[in-house]
Amino acid sequence: MEREEFLSKLGIGALAVCMGSCLAACSKSGNAAPSNNNGNSNGSSNKPPASGTTITTDLSSSLTSVGDSKVSDGVIIVRIATGNTASAFTAVQVACTHEGTAIGYNSSQNLFICPLHGSIFSKSGAVVQGPANTALKQYTVTITNNMLTVVT
Repeated sequence: MEREEFLSKLGIGALAVCMGSCLAACSKSGNAAPSNNNGNSNGSSNKPPASGTTITTDLSSSLTSVGDSKVSDGVIIVRIATGNTASAFTAVQVACTHEGTAIGYNSSQNLFICPLHGSIFSKSGAVVQGPANTALKQYTVTITNNMLTVVT
């Protein structure tokens, strides 16, 4: 096989693999898991939480570093600053408002990102880039002693 023929076949094969991956990633049936920087996840779904759900987290053992995130009962909680004050955390619904895929937090950009179609949200849940056009619901975070609480 000549070099030119080999490179031509390699290019066509690589294009086919790339196209297949891209089409699979953009299908409506995909459901990527959120990024989870500290490995904390209780396996909960990305369905919206029931109103009045209380989520608690012990800050002495969880969400200890800036950028750490935890998904619980349809909410993603992220430490966005140092200190154990409410303003050092954000909590938003984990389901993207576009098609319900679980979002993840990108700590280097301080943004929530949906892996399915690329919607981007600010730390407060506001839409930065679509296709989503509705903000994520943000929940109030309270801290008492070392316990973080979110009530939906």
